Amino acid sequence: MKTALILIRRNIKLFFKDKGMFFTSLITPVILLVLYATFLANVYRDSFIQNFPETVVVSGKILNGLVGGQLLSSLISVTAVTVAFCSNLLMVQDKVSGARLDIDITPVKSSIVSLSYYIATFITTLGICLFALTACLGYIAFIGFYLSFVDIILLISDTVMLVFFGTALSSIVNSFLSTQGQMSAVGSIVSSCYGFIAGAYMPVSSFSSGLRNVVCMLPGTYGTSLLRNHALGGALGELEKLGFNQMHLTSLKDALDCNLYLFGRQIPTFVMYLVLIGVTLLLVGAFVLITYLKNKKIKKSDR
Repeated sequence: MKTALILIRRNIKLFFKDKGMFFTSLITPVILLVLYATFLANVYRDSFIQNFPETVVVSGKILNGLVGGQLLSSLISVTAVTVAFCSNLLMVQDKVSGARLDIDITPVKSSIVSLSYYIATFITTLGICLFALTACLGYIAFIGFYLSFVDIILLISDTVMLVFFGTALSSIVNSFLSTQGQMSAVGSIVSSCYGFIAGAYMPVSSFSSGLRNVVCMLPGTYGTSLLRNHALGGALGELEKLGFNQMHLTSLKDALDCNLYLFGRQIPTFVMYLVLIGVTLLLVGAFVLITYLKNKKIKKSDR
């Protein structure tokens, strides 16, 4: 246990000490913030206004609360996965630099080494995501805050679940990488593509029906939708108080991806939770199995 803690601290320190790796992990969130500042905020506002009934006057504060909630959910859903991939690249970098060979020479079990990478990635990613969540909540408090204490707790739980998912997924993918080129390729693909397939950059509702059905089969999309529901619930409740009927609210929730549909059927919230948690557990199990088989292969080769 003591050895595992030493390795975990070592991995966390190396991630933050390596400025290239650290800043690379923040590229996607920064891109999202730039997109938001340049035109996404206006796109969000226009989409809201188009779904507002003409007979109801909505204050700028409520509109800002909706826009801020959408930014928060998009930013956290992307950060939880992209930062996990970049943080977990340390296990590949150790292979490239030869540090892993030095570790393998020691009496430390390979399973402990793999566990230390996993836990260090989870802690690092969760810390960055919680910092980003706090910053977003501060921004929303400045422009239009309608979140309850329960909403904040649910947002934190959504963040933890997505970080678990991102850590498990990145652990499996990165365990098969062994060169600098592979690291760069995977980092670029995840940073550029994940936000689109998770519905963070553009609402899934704006996709074609075929692409929408494909995206709605991915667990990351459910994570984004859960964050949307909890980040926008308070502001949507204010719209209901203003006189929005259920039809208008449903239409708005559909446009915001609070409601997801698979082959025309709405996916209940509890199903989103079950899918996200179930897939995460399967990925963790797969990572444990991959680690076990690799260790077994190494032991056979040593004989």
